[in-house]
Amino acid sequence: MLNEDMIESVSQNPDTIVILSNGHSYIVQESMDDIMDRVIAFNRNSRRSVGRRNGEGFSE
Repeated sequence: MLNEDMIESVSQNPDTIVILSNGHSYIVQESMDDIMDRVIAFNRNSRRSVGRRNGEGFSE
């Protein structure tokens, strides 16, 4: 599992390579589009969770 906050760049030619901000790089099976979709979904879910913890989204 990679920490999405550490992803610096992703390239695909033909292998998908994820480069992290610490300089490490990984060849992964997922496509670049799949990685992007997963990061977006993770961020959306994280924001919803933070809103719920802060009392947002609740009606009395």
